[in-house]
Amino acid sequence: MNCIIVDDEPLGRQAIQKLVLQTENLEAIGSFNGAEATKAFLEKNAVDLIFLDIQMPGVNGIEFARTIPKTTLVVFTTAFHEFASESYDVDAIDYLIKPVKLERFQKAVEKAQTYCKLFHTDHANSNIENITTDYFFVKSERRIFKVHFSDILYIEGLKDYVIIYLANQKVITLMNIKTIHDLLPKSFFVRVSKSYIINVNNIDSVDNNTVYIGKNEIPIGNIYRDHFFNEFVTRKILGK
Repeated sequence: MNCIIVDDEPLGRQAIQKLVLQTENLEAIGSFNGAEATKAFLEKNAVDLIFLDIQMPGVNGIEFARTIPKTTLVVFTTAFHEFASESYDVDAIDYLIKPVKLERFQKAVEKAQTYCKLFHTDHANSNIENITTDYFFVKSERRIFKVHFSDILYIEGLKDYVIIYLANQKVITLMNIKTIHDLLPKSFFVRVSKSYIINVNNIDSVDNNTVYIGKNEIPIGNIYRDHFFNEFVTRKILGK
């Protein structure tokens, strides 16, 4: 998988470059100090993954991410925690806080590599059908999977796909997150950001910004926070 690095600080670019060199199956093919030069490169080159700083002069990283081709994945790199929920609203696959540690960096790369493989699988006939009160069937990777609602931990929307996370596997299908949200029982599925739907029955804990399901951390988007806490945390989880 190839990647490029975008950061207005030379030391920031060097730090990510060093991490790339320590990571297998990842090659840096460009390094840029801002959106303008990056855009020109993307117009002529296919890029799998961008490590993108957020706070840059001119067009910031989140604004620029909205213009990036759908076939390119984005991992934000920043010194600031407060942009986390907003980053997932532009389909970023991860959010790394500087200084980035190698283990955390490689975890983000593994996630990106998984998505790259999924996106190169034939999902032309993927969809959901035969929905009952307890389960549905989904076509994925030339197979048909029976998925029980109760087994779903959470669902992630990325680009034009949704990824259904179960305890021991994940199922990807060609569908946007709004469409699958409309099909799910609203009694225990809730959308917590532009990119995530969770099964509230499988929540382990929550804080103001994050839902924890097992080892998974799902960010809560700003525009979804009040509904989630008022309707599900306060009334259904705490029983008030």
